[in-house]
Amino acid sequence: MTGFRIERLRFNDRTPEAMKLDVERRLQNWPVVYVLDDGREVYVGETLNAAKRMEQHRARKRQMTQLKVVLDDRFNKSACLDLESHLIRWFSGDEKFRVINANAGLVDYEYFDRATYRETFDEIFEQLRADGMFTRDVRAIENSDLFKLSPFKALNDAQAAAVENILDSLFEDLDSGSRSTSVIEGGPGTGKTIVAIYLLKLLEDIRSLDPADLYEADERFSEFFVGEKRALLDGRRLGFVIPQQSLRKSVQRVFRRIPGLKRVKVLTPFEAGESADRFDVLIVDEAHRLAQRAALPAAVLNIRRREITERLFGEDRLDITQLDWIRAQSDHQIFLLDTDQSVRPADLPREVQEALVAEAKGAGRHHVLWSQMRVAGGNDYVAWVKRVLAGEPVARPDFGEYELRLYDDLGDMYDDIRDREAQFGLARLVAGYAWPWRSKADPTAFDIELDGQQLRWNGTSTDWINSANSFGEVGSIHTVQGYDLNYAGVIIGNDLCYDESLGRTVFDRSNYHDAAGKRNNPVLGLTYSDEDLLAYVRNIYSVLMTRGMRGTFLYVCDPALRERLRPHFA
Repeated sequence: MTGFRIERLRFNDRTPEAMKLDVERRLQNWPVVYVLDDGREVYVGETLNAAKRMEQHRARKRQMTQLKVVLDDRFNKSACLDLESHLIRWFSGDEKFRVINANAGLVDYEYFDRATYRETFDEIFEQLRADGMFTRDVRAIENSDLFKLSPFKALNDAQAAAVENILDSLFEDLDSGSRSTSVIEGGPGTGKTIVAIYLLKLLEDIRSLDPADLYEADERFSEFFVGEKRALLDGRRLGFVIPQQSLRKSVQRVFRRIPGLKRVKVLTPFEAGESADRFDVLIVDEAHRLAQRAALPAAVLNIRRREITERLFGEDRLDITQLDWIRAQSDHQIFLLDTDQSVRPADLPREVQEALVAEAKGAGRHHVLWSQMRVAGGNDYVAWVKRVLAGEPVARPDFGEYELRLYDDLGDMYDDIRDREAQFGLARLVAGYAWPWRSKADPTAFDIELDGQQLRWNGTSTDWINSANSFGEVGSIHTVQGYDLNYAGVIIGNDLCYDESLGRTVFDRSNYHDAAGKRNNPVLGLTYSDEDLLAYVRNIYSVLMTRGMRGTFLYVCDPALRERLRPHFA
C-alpha cells in the first residue's frame, strides 16, 4: 500500500467483526483516523485499533450510519492527531454537519515532516469533499466565522497552558467555595477569544460527561474528564460577556451550531448586570472595552445603567463600572484583556485595568498569551507597529513572507486589495474614524473620497466582514476589532498627522468623527485633551494594522506623516 486510501463502510453491529477480517491488519494494529456520521451529525476520531474502537462506539453512537477510515503507511500517532484536529475544524467550519466531538485534547503539536503530511491532508479533504462530506472548499471554510470562532481550534503551548492552569484553579475554587478573579493578557492575534470559546466548550463537555465516553490518557485535558469534576460543574451557570456588538453576534451564531454551547448565554455587559440570577462563571472577552460611568447618548441606556447599579450596590454610585457589575453578578470571573486595545475614553481606565491585573497576579490567577496566531509577521511585527505609530525610531525587522506596503495612491492600494481578495478572500479596506458617516442617513452618499476613489463606510454594524457588500466598503474599528482578515488595506486619516514644527505625531480633533470617541465625561468631571485622545487613536490604528494575517497595506492621508513613515516601509 502506498499513499493514503479511505475505506468506506456501513456502520452497524456487524462492522467491527468485518474489520477484524482485514488481511493487512491495518484496521486492527495501525494508527488511523475515522469519521462517523448519520447525515446530520459527525464525529471524528483517531485510534491504533479501529475494529476495537468501533465495538466501543456501537454502544454510544448507534445513531451513526456511515464510517470512513483513512489509512496511510506513513501515519503515526502525531500525524493522526493532527489530521483528526484538521478534520474536526473543517467540519465545524462547514455547515453540513454538527460536530459532536468534545474538546479533550486539540493542541497544536510539532512533529517530524509535518509539512509533507499536511499536503496529504488537503488531498484527503478533497476526497471526502467528493464523497459529499463537505459543501465548500478549504479556503471558504477557513475564511468563515464558523471556522475562526470555532471551539475546535488546536491550541498552542501558551494557550493550552493558560487553559490548563485556569481549569486547575477554577476546580480548586469550586471545591473550596472560594470566589476568584482570573486575567488572561495577550496582545493582538494571540488568540484571547479562541481561548475563551475553547474553555467554555471544555467546561460544557466536562459537565455533560458520560462515564462510558472514551478519552485517551494522553489527551491534554483528559485528566479533567472525571466524575468529580463533572459533579463540581453540575447545575452551574456559565456566561460569556462580549462588549462589542459585531463580535457578539458572530459568536452567538457559532454557539447555535455547537452542541452544548447552545445553552451558554452570550451577553452584553448590560444583560449580565440585569440578570435576575447570578452566574457561577462569567468569561469576559475584550474586557478592556467594558465601560466606566459616562453619559450615554440614549436616555434608556442611562436609565438601565442607573437601575443596574442601584440594584446591585444599593445606590447609584458614579465610581461603579461594568467591571463591577460582572464581579457582583458572578462568583468566578475570567477577564481577557489587552490594555493597548482600549479605543475610547469611556473604556475602562488604564489604572482600573492595571489594578485588575495586579490583583490576579497576587492571587496566582494571571496568565499571559505571548505567541502570535494571527499575523504571519509574528510578535516582531506587532511590536514594530506600536513603535512606529508612537513615532519611535526603529529599524524594520525581517517579517518573512508577510506583505507590508505603503502607498501614495489609494486607487493602487484598492487594486492590490482586490487582487488579494480574488486570491485569498477576506481582504478588506479599513480606516480610522476620520470621515463623517454620511451614508448612514443617505445611502447614495459617499463617505470617503480620495484620489478619485469614492467609498462608503460599512453598511452593517454586525458581522460586516462577511456581509455581501463588505469588499466595496470600508470597515471601522467597531466592525473589525476581534476579527481576522487575510489582508487589511488600512487608511490612516487626517485625525493623525505629523507636525513638522513640533517634530512629532499629533491628533487633529477636527478630523475625528467618532462622537463617543472624543466626548468628555461630565458625569465624572473628566475632560479629554488632544494628548489623551492621541493615545486612543494610536491604539485604533495599531488594532487595524494587526488584523491582516498575510499582509497589511497602508495609505496615509497626511503627506508629512506619510513621508515620516516611508523609511519604515523601505
